[in-house]
Amino acid sequence: MMPRVLYVQYTNPAAYPCLEHSSIILAHNKWQVTFLGADTPATVALDFPSHQQIDVHRIAISPKGWRQKLAYLRFGLWVLYWTVRWRPQWIYASDALSCPIALALSFLPGIRVVYHEHDSPSAVKATASHNLKSRSLRCMLWARKRLARKAALCVLPNRRRARSLTTATDRSSTVLCVWNCPRRDEVMAPRASSNPDTLLAFYHGSIVPPRLPITVVHALAMLPSGVRLLVAGYETAGHTGYVKHLEQEARRLGIADRLEFLGPISPRKDLLNQCARADVGLALMPHHSRDMNLRYMVGASNKPFDYMACGLALLVSDIADWRTMYAEPGYGLTCDPEDPSTIAAALHWLLQHPAEMRKMGEAGRQKIIAEWNYDQQFAPVYERMAKGLV
Repeated sequence: MMPRVLYVQYTNPAAYPCLEHSSIILAHNKWQVTFLGADTPATVALDFPSHQQIDVHRIAISPKGWRQKLAYLRFGLWVLYWTVRWRPQWIYASDALSCPIALALSFLPGIRVVYHEHDSPSAVKATASHNLKSRSLRCMLWARKRLARKAALCVLPNRRRARSLTTATDRSSTVLCVWNCPRRDEVMAPRASSNPDTLLAFYHGSIVPPRLPITVVHALAMLPSGVRLLVAGYETAGHTGYVKHLEQEARRLGIADRLEFLGPISPRKDLLNQCARADVGLALMPHHSRDMNLRYMVGASNKPFDYMACGLALLVSDIADWRTMYAEPGYGLTCDPEDPSTIAAALHWLLQHPAEMRKMGEAGRQKIIAEWNYDQQFAPVYERMAKGLV
């Protein structure tokens, strides 16, 4: 019988490309994979590509109030039913809200757990300590700590976040660091030369001020009419209306025809095809943030890796980690995301130097093929999961 892994996320798993990558790698190695997730308004349009050995099931969740708690209880019972009925060898939990459920399942005989944390909840302590009075939040943090200690494997996408988890939970075993790279089979063909009079910039992901600041629109207004921006993604619950705000600012500046919002694109193959139309990819982070998830995004952000896989040059924030990893090796340029003039200067340089821009993109594409791909990143996790079957 094929080994089985049950992915458990109290969100839409299709919003996390690394889950698609790991499940496909497992399926290619003759594992049976089932996802149990939940639909959120922002990500309901996202889905995985069909695969013979991968099943995906999602249920709707309530946004707030007592219905939210009831929906979470229903989700937990649903996951328990699936676990008892399907009998997987591994539970793959990958968000903090799944921790109480995964912790309970870890006590079932024959069950091992992988805890793969995409976003650290530790920022909650720093920015909203008063919320810790919430019984449900305290329960989640307690379960996270217990699960991190008990899980057979803990995986994080950034080394500093991995150290933070180890310290916060007193985990004695190694925490694996797996970057959110694309799979090797997602890498696009080499790029042809581009029109020297045009430049197409691309952004994908959650459309929120820290990652797509309004300064980008202001920078666009400073550039020649041949420079355009494509945006693929979705608004999050905390920033509803931000797309409209950006569109209004573009209209005010007279550049509405140079800014296009594509909405969420699924499956991922279609997203990468859109990305491959562009010349440069934007991966901007604020210089200062109390949120650990924004401070420690190198390796965790899939944006630069996806752009590199498509042969795009990069434009990243002038932050030490980002500069060292992406700009200094020659994959792109840096800017100050709070200063539109530096964004405009970097994009204008790329417009005027198309050959150098293509050289950056090709160097990044080769790096993904050779090293920064999920096939290599996930190998230590897969090896340990396979050994756990013995």
